[in-house]
Amino acid sequence: LSESGVPQLVQPMIWDYATDINVEGKVQLIEKYRRCGFSKVWFASAFKGATGVNQSLTLIGHHLRNQLEWLQVARRSPADVLEGIALTGWQRYDHFAVLCELLPVGIPSLAVCLQALKNGGYSEKIKENVENLLGMPNLEIETFMR
Repeated sequence: LSESGVPQLVQPMIWDYATDINVEGKVQLIEKYRRCGFSKVWFASAFKGATGVNQSLTLIGHHLRNQLEWLQVARRSPADVLEGIALTGWQRYDHFAVLCELLPVGIPSLAVCLQALKNGGYSEKIKENVENLLGMPNLEIETFMR
């Protein structure tokens, strides 16, 4: 890779939507990319979708934990390596599948995930801020909201 010149043309994106990311494994992967000449990498997380082809409602807690895991990877990586985080919102598993987790039901999760990434974590104060922004009196994180 180093000799090909590719590292000067592209920036790799590391995707993982799990709630239990192998943080050390991701840090090691970033180091391998750096040794090959890639100066920057992107992370890809999800605020909705990616939890099941038949999923109708978004479980915010799952996606929040995914963001918090990526923040751990970012903290343990060299300071100048992260170019950004692509916060994805999957709605279809393939072009022949029905839609799942439409955007309106995913907006509370998007707000929570964005605030967690912006603030470097999640707290009761951040939850209250999201509730105020969305006009929702009781944001449910660990159960499906209706």
